[in-house]
Amino acid sequence: MRVAIAHEWLTTLGGSERVVEIMLEVYPGSPVYTTFLSDRNLPASVRGWDVRTSFVQKLPWLHRISQKYIPLFPLAFESFDLSGYDVVITSSSACSKGVLTGPETLNICYCYTPLRYAWQPHLDKRLGHANVAVRAANDLVVHYLRLWDRLASDRVDHFIAISNHVAARIAKFYRREAAVIYPPVDVERFPVVDCPRDYFLVVSRLVPYKHVELAVEAFSGLGLPLKVVGDGPERDRLRAMAGPNIDFLGFVEEDDLPGLISGCQALVFPGEEDFGIVPVEAMAAGRPVIGLARGGLRESAIDGETAVMFPEATAASLADAVSRFRAGDFDPAKLSKHAAKFSKERFKKEFSEFVTAKVKESGIGPAGK
Repeated sequence: MRVAIAHEWLTTLGGSERVVEIMLEVYPGSPVYTTFLSDRNLPASVRGWDVRTSFVQKLPWLHRISQKYIPLFPLAFESFDLSGYDVVITSSSACSKGVLTGPETLNICYCYTPLRYAWQPHLDKRLGHANVAVRAANDLVVHYLRLWDRLASDRVDHFIAISNHVAARIAKFYRREAAVIYPPVDVERFPVVDCPRDYFLVVSRLVPYKHVELAVEAFSGLGLPLKVVGDGPERDRLRAMAGPNIDFLGFVEEDDLPGLISGCQALVFPGEEDFGIVPVEAMAAGRPVIGLARGGLRESAIDGETAVMFPEATAASLADAVSRFRAGDFDPAKLSKHAAKFSKERFKKEFSEFVTAKVKESGIGPAGK
């Protein structure tokens, strides 16, 4: 069976890129089609993939203003020739699902979310809002992207959502049903380690919709030690509002992250996520989560058993959850056992069985003969 993977872009090894990494273990050697590649922050393993970029790769000042080129991403994915494949797996949070395939090729979309900056622009403001004229132009771009995205959803033969939360969004915006296969988490990389725990931890990209400012404000008021792992455009603003008890660690090497997670009292997860891999990593290490009771966290964690959840996206609500938190209420072994439900091997089995079944149903390719 000839398989290709289409993924939005390759700039860092984030959650969706880890999913692609596991997909390549299921379908080794498959080419990865993407808008553009920036390998400055990518590990050597990703540089070894068969990556095929679009014309976006050659645009000027790409690595400084890549988000400004978002309106061109639909055209970029439509420009790929994917006629030689039985299956194209579209790893999509934006435009990759809109690739053009013929009737001899299945488009199976593993969807992290419908195009967020088209359907939920209040959560993702990457297109920017400056003065009135710019805002009006951006509104036109968002309208175009919304129309294109709805049309592109019809090109998908089968949707897989990363959570029931996302499946509901697919039903709302695309009027399509989606199977649910939770994303893979490398739980074995985060063993339970008995070590001193005197700080709380945030692991996140520092972008607005992650709402790291809630954690910074809450812990600055509480005076409790908080370490923040990650970088992004919100860094300077967050530093300016932080008290002396907040330690910004910036980018942390992959090998150093398990130790940081194992050493914390709890992982703080202040934003609404479509699933949230980091909380599962924390639970795998035997560490509980203090998180917002919305989105995918309600599927990956259990309030009172693996997490302390707070109902409102405010610093006061988060601070109240921290005050209710007691480390002794949580059994590290039970937390680790719960996280094992989201393992890589579970994902590989469920995903490959889904693809094989759909290929067989279609009568396309070797599995259908």
